[in-house]
Amino acid sequence: MKKILILALFIINIKANAQVSDSTKSLIFSGYIETYYGGDFNKSPSHERPSFMYNHNRSHEFNINLVYLKAAYSSSAIRANLSLMTGTYANANLVAEQGVLKNIYEANIGIKLSKTTWLDVGVLPSHIGFESAISKDCWSLTRSILAENSPYYESGARLTYAPNDKWTLVGLVLNGWQRIRRVDGNNTPAFGTQIVFKPNGKTTLNYSTFVGSDKPDSARQMRIFHNLYGIFQVSEKFGLTLGFDIGTEQKNKNSSEVNVWYAPILIGKYTINDKWAIAGRIENYTDKQGVIISNDFLINGFSANLDFTPVSNAVFRIETRLLKAKNKIFTTKNGISNQSTFVTSSLAVSF
Repeated sequence: MKKILILALFIINIKANAQVSDSTKSLIFSGYIETYYGGDFNKSPSHERPSFMYNHNRSHEFNINLVYLKAAYSSSAIRANLSLMTGTYANANLVAEQGVLKNIYEANIGIKLSKTTWLDVGVLPSHIGFESAISKDCWSLTRSILAENSPYYESGARLTYAPNDKWTLVGLVLNGWQRIRRVDGNNTPAFGTQIVFKPNGKTTLNYSTFVGSDKPDSARQMRIFHNLYGIFQVSEKFGLTLGFDIGTEQKNKNSSEVNVWYAPILIGKYTINDKWAIAGRIENYTDKQGVIISNDFLINGFSANLDFTPVSNAVFRIETRLLKAKNKIFTTKNGISNQSTFVTSSLAVSF
């Protein structure tokens, strides 16, 4: 933590002394803080929410989900981003990383190869999914099970080609499935692709893929993952997001048989006015062979949230969420249950 504070002070010092005279250059500093409190109706003796949840994963206590400081530099030919973070999200989701790597939200450098093409290298935001760890930017307060169990970040090289405002094509070479450090014994690169089509200002269509292994080469099981979603602004006040993830992984090294998992999701958001909004979510996650979560895992989820935005850079939110699983996987004060209901509230500010 001491090292993170030193780095944060270094960024603040740069901000205080930075002078950018060239109009093509910019150095922008920003930050984000999200606090939360969650209550679990199961009243589990532990303050931990289920292990497949990484955001807002503490219950019956006040805590910090995510805090970060970001410096973003850009010029006509170069761009760079550095974000340092802490919070319960970082502790839970980056547990496999070592040392201060747990506190890197983003760290990358980009070079403009042509008018329409950029090459970025480093720790990057994931090219998979429509949700990020920044709750303020998502329609629902808590993250979907689909988002929690697919990459939030990735490490590698990203080539982006955007010929116009409608199309964006991306190719990636990666260290693995949500990895900064590659798995020990794994010397096989992973690959990703992304196609984004925005036919107009009201529709976004996305198709992303991942191909690679998250295990040592001696036990390599190739994983192929597809992420599809559409975001539709149906009217001035109502928006709809439909998503579907499906993945396969070899049962054993060199096997022609695969294990399959999938997750459909539907989210609707209604903006009442410039201060108030509501959203609802219906989701399913099926992982019968336990590729990502656990064997015979099948769960349905329902949530509804109310948002109050007193000013443009701050939002207070409250959400009720019900998860109903096929098996008894939730800890209660009296044992275990196949159902969990909890309420989460959060206050987030960006600057």
